Amino acid sequence: MEHTTTYRSPLGILTLASDGEALTGLWLEGQKYFGGPAAGTRTRRDDLPVFDAARDWLDRYFAGARPLPGELPLRPVGGEFRQRVWELLREIPYGQVTTYGALARAVAARMGRTSMSPQAVGGAVGRNPISIIIPCHRVVGSNGSLTGYAGGIDKKEQLLRHEGADLSRLFRPRAGTAL
Repeated sequence: MEHTTTYRSPLGILTLASDGEALTGLWLEGQKYFGGPAAGTRTRRDDLPVFDAARDWLDRYFAGARPLPGELPLRPVGGEFRQRVWELLREIPYGQVTTYGALARAVAARMGRTSMSPQAVGGAVGRNPISIIIPCHRVVGSNGSLTGYAGGIDKKEQLLRHEGADLSRLFRPRAGTAL
């Protein structure tokens, strides 16, 4: 059985999901892939200790602290490839960005392969079920484009600004180019 609660953030209402022990989801309102595959089968429950821990983590994050993803029990649901990508996302330092290409090279190295498709990695990044805590907003295009955030480019930019990331070389993609 999965459970949900909500959290009021500077970005709007966040929906959190848990299997009762670990966090399995965190979505922004209106996010692409909102709720994941089990979206209709969860029950509202606000009193789980994992939700208390997640709310504390988010309070600290939005107050300017730098909590680490490893401080929370996380259990994102996905296949082996996606798990590898999400593991690498957790290693991107606060306030820093990496590219889909660099992430693809890192995934390939961990899998003992010579190369990996940045598009395949982008698909896994885009389906990250635990936004913000697993920081998929820290991945940008190789040309500096703020492309590819399921929560919306404006939210990605807000999160990076909040973290003090250097946005001077980053830009919003034009309409019709992977928004």
